[in-house]
Amino acid sequence: MELDYSSDAIVQLLETPPKDRSLPWLKNALQQAIMLELATLPPYLCGWWSLNDSSDTGRAAAIRAIIFDEMSHLGLVCNMLNTIGGSPRLADAGVVAPYPCPLPGGVKPKMKPDLEVSLSGLTRTSVEMYSHIEAPEEPLAQFAEEAETFPSIGRFYSAIEEAFKNNADAIKGTRQIARDMSGHGEGNSLFPITTLADAQLAIRIIKEQGEGTGQTPDNDFPGYEGELSHYYVFREIFKGQKLIKVQDDPPMWDFKGAEIPLPNARPMGKVPKGGWAADQGTAPTDPAVKTALAKCNQSFSDMLRSLETAWQQDTQGAADPHMNEAIWTHMFALKAPAIELMGKELPNDPQHRYGPEFLFVPPKA
Repeated sequence: MELDYSSDAIVQLLETPPKDRSLPWLKNALQQAIMLELATLPPYLCGWWSLNDSSDTGRAAAIRAIIFDEMSHLGLVCNMLNTIGGSPRLADAGVVAPYPCPLPGGVKPKMKPDLEVSLSGLTRTSVEMYSHIEAPEEPLAQFAEEAETFPSIGRFYSAIEEAFKNNADAIKGTRQIARDMSGHGEGNSLFPITTLADAQLAIRIIKEQGEGTGQTPDNDFPGYEGELSHYYVFREIFKGQKLIKVQDDPPMWDFKGAEIPLPNARPMGKVPKGGWAADQGTAPTDPAVKTALAKCNQSFSDMLRSLETAWQQDTQGAADPHMNEAIWTHMFALKAPAIELMGKELPNDPQHRYGPEFLFVPPKA
C-alpha cells in the first residue's frame, strides 16, 4: 500500500458502509490512525520545548502529560494493527506530516475546515490549533463559534471499534509490545491486544484522554490529579481561564474559573513548507543552525526507523532493544538541538527564532 499523507483516505474509509468494513478496511484505518497520532507530536513538542520554564508545574506539566499520552496512543495503535496481521509503517516519507498541512486522510472539521497543523512556539494561535485537533463532536463547554458539531478524530476511532467487533476473529495477539509507562499516568502503559476487550480498552483510552467522555471534561486516565482531557486543557490555555462546573442539573461547565496566564515562551517562528531552507528569507547560513537542524531531523527519522523495526519483531525480547534505542537514544537526542535552535534569530525576522522542522531524512550512510 502506497502511503500519501495528503490523500483523503480517512474520508473514504468513513464513507464505506459499516457492513463493508472488512479486515483490509481495518488495517488501512489503523495505519491512518498511526499517521494521525504521529502528526500531533511535533506541534505539541515545539510548544512544550518553547516554554522558558519547562518544569513539571502548571501549563508546562499539562502539555508534557499530553505529549506522553500521544506517544502511548501511537504505541497502542501499532499493537492493534499488529494483532490483526498488519505491520505499522512509520519510517516512510508518506507517513510524516509535511508541515504546515491539514490533518491526514482528508479530515476537515466542519467548524474549522481550513485547519492547518503547523510547527511554532506556544502562542494563543498554536494552542487554539491544538484544541481543534483534539475537539470532540459536541464539546461540553460551548461557545458561539463552536455551536456547530463536526466530525472528530473520536468518530474515526468509533468506526475502528465497530470494525474490530465485526472482525474479532482476526485478533491473534501477534507481535505485541508491552511497556510500563505508568509513571506518566493511568492508561499510558502499552499492553498486548489479544482480545476484543483489549482493543476496546485501548480505543477508550485514546478517545477519553483526547476529547473526554461526552458526560464530563475529566480525564478518566489522568497523569495528575484533576487532569482534564486534552481538548479542555488546551481550551483553558486558549481562553485564559480554568474550566469549572457552573451547574449541577443538568451538568454544565464554562471557562469562568481562575485566570490562567499564557506561559512565557521562546518566540519560535512558523516553519515554512519544506523546512527553513525552502524559504529564501529563512534559509540558514549559520553553520550552528544547520548542524542543529540536521541533528533534529536525523534523530526524528532514526526514532521512526527504530520504532518500526521494534513492531516487526516476533517477541518482546527482540523488540525491546529497538524500543530502547528509539526512546533513550533518538527521542532524547531531539530536545537539546531543538532548544538550541530556539535561541537563533531568523535572518528575515529577528523577533522570531528557528526551531525543529521534523523532516524525514534517510539513514546516515
